[in-house]
Amino acid sequence: MNSRYFTEEHELFRKSFQEFLQKEVVPHIEKWEKTGTIERFIWKKFGDMGYFGLNYPEQYGGLNLDVFYTVIFLEELQKINSGGFAAAMWAHAYLAMTHVAKEGDEAIKEKYLAGSISGDLIGCLCISEPSGGSDVAGMRTTAVKKGDKYILNGSKTFITNGVYSDYLVVAAKTNPELKGKGMSIFIVDRDTPGISATKLDKLGWRASDTAEIAFDNVEVPAAHLMGEEGKGFPYIMQHFAFERLIMGINAHARAEFALDYTLKYMSEREAFGSTIDKFQALRHRIADMASEVEMAKEFNYSIAERMERGVYVVKEASMSKLLSTKIADQVIYDCLQFLGGYGYMEDYPLARLSRDSRLGPIGGGTSEILREIIAKMVIDKKEYKPAAK
Repeated sequence: MNSRYFTEEHELFRKSFQEFLQKEVVPHIEKWEKTGTIERFIWKKFGDMGYFGLNYPEQYGGLNLDVFYTVIFLEELQKINSGGFAAAMWAHAYLAMTHVAKEGDEAIKEKYLAGSISGDLIGCLCISEPSGGSDVAGMRTTAVKKGDKYILNGSKTFITNGVYSDYLVVAAKTNPELKGKGMSIFIVDRDTPGISATKLDKLGWRASDTAEIAFDNVEVPAAHLMGEEGKGFPYIMQHFAFERLIMGINAHARAEFALDYTLKYMSEREAFGSTIDKFQALRHRIADMASEVEMAKEFNYSIAERMERGVYVVKEASMSKLLSTKIADQVIYDCLQFLGGYGYMEDYPLARLSRDSRLGPIGGGTSEILREIIAKMVIDKKEYKPAAK
């Protein structure tokens, strides 16, 4: 227990969440990994336990707890070996719901935020496009004002919960000639005519439904504009810092899980008359790996603490995702090697873990894009500011 960041109450929460996951989630993981569909009942169970409301206001059913409850939530989801299940949960709770909580008006929050916290509604965030990827400002989806409605046209891709969610938080150009400054955010009901979703077939994250979504003359009530028209880009950028930190925390947690599993395996696996955890070549590599994971973890905790104090941590969060995902991939790659032939078998956790981890340096902003953002801040002294309230 790291007493600087975690209290006894935090650790009690961690233990109870671990028990919940083992009892309610783990027995279903293999089925969900095979079908690519997470059954609806588990969302409601998460909602009933308050897990979707950890950092949200009490007036909507949330618990209004500090950020380290969220850190625990993210860490423990990485340790049941289904990156897809974890992604479905945190994409709902922290991608879709963050926008609803921050930009939604009272009516939207009472319906969509409260419903999301209770587990009755599932959300997804639609930003990436087939032609754009990390180039958010270059998006082509448009929302044209027509009377008391916006007409939404375009497509999104790589959307977690994109098939089975009840509502979509969608970024679209309301004033295309202004590029990044002409973007707005909308909340759109799934059953609105003109929305179609195609499930994508992925290397990893098999349990989650990832979709390409098309909008064909979708009519969105003007009241479903979230925040101010034209402020979508700064809203998205503001929340990207949190998303990157989430992915950094996920990375250190899955690397820690891989190490713990591998150490147990090494303590039991014998070769040449002793367990393989006695071989110096392996011991020294483990020492390097454990040191890197510990550094990433401490860095991520320190960023979470600063974010909790209201510091705009866009540079540090970008660094967190860049380095933590790189470390996790290398650690998991090496852990698989330490298992020898068993590492390559689907019956052992490292095969799935290595596939699931590989998305880390890609999703939520590729490592290449993050390097450019960090370079702008470090070399060009560019300053990014949060969206004006």
